[in-house]
Amino acid sequence: MESLDASVPFYRDVLGLEDLGREEVPSQKVRVAMFRVGEARIELLEPLSPDSPIAQFLEKRGQGIHHIAYSVSDAAGVVRTIMEKGVEMIDREPRVGAGGSRIAFIHPRSSGRVLTEICEHGNSEKEEGL
Repeated sequence: MESLDASVPFYRDVLGLEDLGREEVPSQKVRVAMFRVGEARIELLEPLSPDSPIAQFLEKRGQGIHHIAYSVSDAAGVVRTIMEKGVEMIDREPRVGAGGSRIAFIHPRSSGRVLTEICEHGNSEKEEGL
């Protein structure tokens, strides 16, 4: 598995994306590199330990897209609305993610086999989505 140090130069130097920095999220056992792409953001993930969910994903499926995230202004409200519609959630309540955002994941069984994240950013990064 490649490290962020090996992957970052492609996104920063070859594609010329705005480098938003790195962050470790110990609760998720992951290190994140973030890049701005227009109004969107790409996050590269590196596991911090072999038992992290990202390490398990890479071992099983190899490198590639892990999930898609939708930025919302009220993660808890969106999670409640989604659950009222019968959607299976991995997280029934938002938890802390990279950058201090509040995140919750929709189970891939409910979203066409795509792991989907609901993400409420801090005030400086709020963007409307769902």
